[in-house]
Amino acid sequence: MNLKELIEERYSVRAYLPQSVEREKIEYILECARLAPSASNNQPWKFYVVRDSAAMSKLYESYHREWFRTAPMAIVVCKDTSASWKRTASDGKDHSDIDAAIASEHICLAAASIGLGTCWICNFNPEMVSSILSLPAHIEPIAIFPIGYVDTTKGTSPIKRRKGIAEITEWI
Repeated sequence: MNLKELIEERYSVRAYLPQSVEREKIEYILECARLAPSASNNQPWKFYVVRDSAAMSKLYESYHREWFRTAPMAIVVCKDTSASWKRTASDGKDHSDIDAAIASEHICLAAASIGLGTCWICNFNPEMVSSILSLPAHIEPIAIFPIGYVDTTKGTSPIKRRKGIAEITEWI
């Protein structure tokens, strides 16, 4: 399968089997995320792999959706503002959100490439997640990715609705 086919096939999974994910698969996903590009190659990210059932129970409380509770594990992607590149030529923009988002998409695509489902969760309680993970002030959670084997008995992949190229592209 080529990259475009993988992207077309991947979707936000909201039903997981209770089966645990093998450590070597998690390590593969983390390696793919580690290889993501970042501004000035600063790599201002930190990945928290949550597999412990007690820790997952706490994490479930940060985002109240019943489907989230079906995920056997999660990776929390955080940005490290102390390590990020800031644009100095003009406005001082911190690129840590962008860099962490690039690594996050690598997580999604890597998981899909080995038969696992993921879903971007951004509407969580960041203070709660920071507390659960005992994060220092310069480490900030940006997204939670439940990861697991897809429970196909709960439905199929949704039809993706995307704008056409002409709607989103300007040629200059």
